[in-house]
Amino acid sequence: MTTQTTAAPGRLTFLQAAVALQTLSLFFQAVTAGMLLSSSLGAVLHDVGSRVMYGASMLYVLAAILAWRPGGGSPRPILYASGFLVLASVQVVLGIAHMPSLHVPLGVLMFGLSVPALGQALSSTRSAKRSGPRP
Repeated sequence: MTTQTTAAPGRLTFLQAAVALQTLSLFFQAVTAGMLLSSSLGAVLHDVGSRVMYGASMLYVLAAILAWRPGGGSPRPILYASGFLVLASVQVVLGIAHMPSLHVPLGVLMFGLSVPALGQALSSTRSAKRSGPRP
């Protein structure tokens, strides 16, 4: 017996919120990386943001697993989320090792991959709303 679960219209799912948090934290990291060039506050914010970004990547994996399990859908979002977690792990190692020549491009890549993942997650709700029952 399979149960389909869908979000109530106008409400974010846990998966959508996790992807949004990840995307926003990656954008915050880009902003604070620029602040590193001009103030010591940038270093503190970038350090705190790195922890939030890593936690958001772990949350994305958890959300993808929880979204997949009850409905029996495709496990593809779990692969994407796990890939982001691997990239986040590499990013943390490169940041700690002070290797900006690899750290910065990887951060740009991660943000560039997270935006379409967010769009995909948000569009799934919009398409579900459009195909729902009509009055």
